[in-house]
Amino acid sequence: MNVSQFDSKKTALLFFDILNGYVAQPEPGKPRALKPWIQNAVKLGKAGRAAGLPIFFAKGNHRPDNATTALLLTDTNNSLTPWPNGEVTKTKMHVIAGDKSSDVLADLEPSADDYYVVKYRWSAFFQTYLDLALRTRGIDTIIVAGGSTDVGVTSTLYSARDLDYNAIVVSDACGTSHDQRAHDMLMELVFPRMSRVRTTEQVLAMLKSAK
Repeated sequence: MNVSQFDSKKTALLFFDILNGYVAQPEPGKPRALKPWIQNAVKLGKAGRAAGLPIFFAKGNHRPDNATTALLLTDTNNSLTPWPNGEVTKTKMHVIAGDKSSDVLADLEPSADDYYVVKYRWSAFFQTYLDLALRTRGIDTIIVAGGSTDVGVTSTLYSARDLDYNAIVVSDACGTSHDQRAHDMLMELVFPRMSRVRTTEQVLAMLKSAK
């Protein structure tokens, strides 16, 4: 198969951590303002549903007491801020199991027929049922959108490659709240060696011409 094509019957959409807890709440009386990359993810979701692609949502599911969060020795936190005096501490999770913060953003129109992959680590594949669900449906290609590019999206794409999935990462439907340079570097220098990197419009065009 050509790199500009995919088989819609063997392809799924995977949205990574596009959840209430990661999207700024609207000001009272005003609509929720979505970042451009999330707007593109919404557009992608609508087109994917119309084409009959199965929709998967990878979602953080952390315990309120942080009991499933490991304390790892790193130079900085996720925001690249060094630990004060070198003392590593657990930080408050943005998404909590059983709380609205872990709910998929309503703009993505989540439905009962979609797949909800709860996870406790960066990769959507690590100790989840994602691989099983994909293989059971005969899916060999995943279209990936979400955030953060340099955290969970990257980890998930490395896992997908090791599991021999074809991946299409949607460059302008992924985003980072950390450092844009990391997003750009991954899209330009890393992801092309392990997947196909396409814009939202390019993926929409691929969907129209898909089998």
